[in-house]
Amino acid sequence: MNQEHYDKLERMYLQANINTKIFDTTAVKISEEMAQIKLEIVDKYFHALGAIHGSVYFKLLDDAAFFAVNSIVKDAFVLTTSFNINLIRPVNKGVITAIGKVKFKSRNLYVAESTLYNEDGKEIAFGTGNFSKSKIELSEKIGYR
Repeated sequence: MNQEHYDKLERMYLQANINTKIFDTTAVKISEEMAQIKLEIVDKYFHALGAIHGSVYFKLLDDAAFFAVNSIVKDAFVLTTSFNINLIRPVNKGVITAIGKVKFKSRNLYVAESTLYNEDGKEIAFGTGNFSKSKIELSEKIGYR
């Protein structure tokens, strides 16, 4: 049952408009309390100085933490209630990987952290977020299939 849930979350992620029309996500892997997302850097993600914009860091870090949490919430879509990021170094080429992990869970609050690595395995950013369970059911209507 868990693998089916992870597979549905992965398909939901890859089929989301932002990941088909704006970002070129190369891979997502979800497991118990963990998510890994890969993105190949292309110049459309660059700011004026020729490195990826902070919004790309944020998106990948938030997505990895979010799906780590949703891996253990099997009946509803979770929501990001806050997320803080720290940018360590710029990146302008290669494949970057975000890895999210659940750090705390209670009835109404989930805390997850994520780290973003360049293709050499160097940490380029990290973040921590708070998440809560929504009233939106995981269903085919939102791409959970």
